[in-house]
Amino acid sequence: MLSLDLALALRDAGVVWQPAPGDAFVVPDRDLDEHVFVLSDMVVQTVQPPEGPPILAFNGTTEWALDSLEAHEAVWLPREDQLRALLGRAFVRLERVPGPPEGYAVTVGMDRFLDVTPEAAYARALLATLP
Repeated sequence: MLSLDLALALRDAGVVWQPAPGDAFVVPDRDLDEHVFVLSDMVVQTVQPPEGPPILAFNGTTEWALDSLEAHEAVWLPREDQLRALLGRAFVRLERVPGPPEGYAVTVGMDRFLDVTPEAAYARALLATLP
């Protein structure tokens, strides 16, 4: 998963988020930085009754102190496939780089961008290609 620092850098560079089911995000500056949320049309919780196997409970909403927030208050944590799509035709390849330290390299044009996760390498490449 992408780090908050790289996600903030993408947002600050002008990457626009169109929230969709399956997207991960964080809510910074509300003592929630360590919690990753995922957009979903339906909430499913695991409930452990006193006796018996766990139950999957399907809920439309979950009551919580934070009822809603504007999308711009959240920070999108794009997935690898979303970052690759944002690179578009500029993307050449992703390769694993043997260590030490191990990591990944994303090639865009003639440039390689290295980091420890594919998401981070994609993010660095995208940041370098933005105007």
